[in-house]
Amino acid sequence: MNGTTHHTAHHTPRRRRTAAAGTAAAICLALTATACGGGTSADTGSGSGSGSGELKGKTVTVAGVWTGTEQKNFQKVLDAFSEKTGAETRFVPTGDSLSTFIGTKIEGGNAPDVVMVPQPGVLQQFADKGWLKKLSSRTYQKAGIHFAPVWRDYGTVNGTYYGLYFKASNKSTVWYSPGAFEQAGVEPPRSYEQLLETGKTLSESGVPAFSVAGQDGWTLTDWFENVYLSQAGPENYDKLAAHEIPWTHPSVVKALTTLGELFADKNLVAGGSAGALRTDFPESVEQVFGNDPEAAMVYEGDFVGGIVAGDHKKKVGEDAKFFPFPAIGDGKPPVVGGGDAAAVLKAGKNPEAAQRLVEFLATPEAAEIWAAEGGFVSPNESLKPEKYRDETTRQIAVSLVEAGDAVRFDMSDQAPAAFGGTAGVGEWKLLQDFLRDPSDPKATAAKLEAAAAKAYKD
Repeated sequence: MNGTTHHTAHHTPRRRRTAAAGTAAAICLALTATACGGGTSADTGSGSGSGSGELKGKTVTVAGVWTGTEQKNFQKVLDAFSEKTGAETRFVPTGDSLSTFIGTKIEGGNAPDVVMVPQPGVLQQFADKGWLKKLSSRTYQKAGIHFAPVWRDYGTVNGTYYGLYFKASNKSTVWYSPGAFEQAGVEPPRSYEQLLETGKTLSESGVPAFSVAGQDGWTLTDWFENVYLSQAGPENYDKLAAHEIPWTHPSVVKALTTLGELFADKNLVAGGSAGALRTDFPESVEQVFGNDPEAAMVYEGDFVGGIVAGDHKKKVGEDAKFFPFPAIGDGKPPVVGGGDAAAVLKAGKNPEAAQRLVEFLATPEAAEIWAAEGGFVSPNESLKPEKYRDETTRQIAVSLVEAGDAVRFDMSDQAPAAFGGTAGVGEWKLLQDFLRDPSDPKATAAKLEAAAAKAYKD
């Protein structure tokens, strides 16, 4: 299922990553790769052009959480690298417990060369343990040419560039049933206020507006993050992610109040809060796109499309469409992202070939391969939108890339696991309690701050 890395990843342990302040300006960002002297051969990561065979006899082992279709599609990218350089490649699935898998491999003297890391917190953890090699200056330069600076920032720990973001997810997409919208005579809303109005019209036409996956606390963190990013702005978002402002801050109370208005309205939430708290993420998608629809919309990331197509055999772009999470008040439309970063392990057997592979992954050429297969969004700004296989993915990718430096990484993925990533405690539990009874945002903010203060201190 496409996108599993981005929601199952919420179950992996992680630690705080301090958001890097004062991002450096991108090298030649406004220019094309060629204008920057990149050109095709300089962008291959092979150093001496196509099919040089310079790494013949070397094997690069890559570890990551991908399985099934995602693994097959990534293997096509690795095959292109092999063709270009002569290096053999091998992909090893880690399972969801990536940290444990890598730790065991390093201890056993059998470490992979490259690891695809699904969270900034895990990248920070690996860097703190001294497991990672700094990425090459060539990769750093390519990242400056092809990516918004924020992506290089998220791959940097304590001033050192360790992670090249190759695959991204856009977690600011609201998915809807075109049939339900047509029946109610409504169009996709352009503001949050319109979203609530549209929801009420849908409800009056006989179908509740939203299916909310309240049984999975991580979906509620994503709801909060989109509301907060639009209302409070990127700077406050960064501060809250690093716990530099408390969860009792007025901006947090305001975002909870806004979210509470939606959560409290039984016409907007299918089954009311009690129904939402019994609904997990796959069920929330089924309630909109299954054979017996119970709601018109479901909010979650671009990976919803994979479930719609894979589990419900519906056509994305026809039976299921999306609109960007709308702006709230005077704020900008939020773009919350996730992603997988390529990092080089010190304990790997082939450091030179590993660095070459990451250099290749920084190119639009590498991204094009998976884009053509579907189920993939790249943060690479030099990847032409027409290279995506379908119009829906193209729109999702364009909104992610056009957001540029305004993209913010999933906040709970940056928090200590005890606060942002564990079922039944911390942010997940407290937002579930808030969904159950959203009448006192200030009290919820105080509880969130108490849980955060403890987790960030530990």
